[in-house]
Amino acid sequence: MITLLADGREESVEGLVVPHGATILGWERKPHGWCRGDACVPAFRAAAAESEDGVDLVRFAGLLGRQAAVDLDEGVVAIGEPADSDLDTAPDFGPLPGLRGTKVALVFWASWCGCRYDLPAWEALHRELAGYGFSVVSVSLDRDPKDAAEWLADVTHPAVVDDDGRIAELYNVINVPTVVWVDEEGRIARPQDTMTATDTFRSMNGLSSERAVAALRRWVIEGDAGTTTRRLRPPTDDERLARLHARLAAWLFRRDRSAAAERHLATAAGLAPHDLAIRRGLMPLNGVDPFGEEYFKLREELESAGVAIYRPLPDWQEETR
Repeated sequence: MITLLADGREESVEGLVVPHGATILGWERKPHGWCRGDACVPAFRAAAAESEDGVDLVRFAGLLGRQAAVDLDEGVVAIGEPADSDLDTAPDFGPLPGLRGTKVALVFWASWCGCRYDLPAWEALHRELAGYGFSVVSVSLDRDPKDAAEWLADVTHPAVVDDDGRIAELYNVINVPTVVWVDEEGRIARPQDTMTATDTFRSMNGLSSERAVAALRRWVIEGDAGTTTRRLRPPTDDERLARLHARLAAWLFRRDRSAAAERHLATAAGLAPHDLAIRRGLMPLNGVDPFGEEYFKLREELESAGVAIYRPLPDWQEETR
């Protein structure tokens, strides 16, 4: 048996070749091809993944534009999200569909980031601006929900924990704090920015929370998003694949298979060395202090290579990092 990690779920399959007649990733075989709702993969295209024995799961995922990371020795495979060409629309997850008609700030954070101290300020903005049709939705990138729990104890805004990294994958989040603005129609009003709600770590990130929060209020109250960039930054193929190896690493760490987990973590780091959501985010599962020496070594490595740790848009960027 193989464990399949896909679509935010975990299930067991007999192997990478799925018997004919089975549903694959939510798709069903029809006479004219494979269909899911109104979408169909024509039979002539699907033939590339089909054989007398069944349907090759990894090849079928490829037909859907979904990458796969496979570890047959450990009996696990991760299937990623499709490469989304609609970068203007916010991908749905959790509470987001229920907030149509409301402006939303998606606030990505983690307990391993100093940005956890900004949560009370985000909660205050959520309450202050609720009357203008605004909501904060906070997304913790913690791999263990228990690590996020104490920081969420007093919040009233919608909050989720992205313990499998799927939401970070959907929004191409490579570090925290990252904030995405979503308008009333579910469209991107402002893409992945480094945005702070307090100046607690201004000496490290060089960013003014005053300017950022003023811009947020202006958008919520006046409708001025202050930018013409209203599309998510797309991930590269390597970044997408790195997240799948990180998903395997997290799954293996949780089962005390450290050697295999570290192998996938190394692969992820090689594919996307700049992705701190992966490299720092997995440190707690590996018994490494995410505030300790290993993090500062990683930070120095990236800064020496000229890799920007923070990604603000220019209108609230004070220094180039």
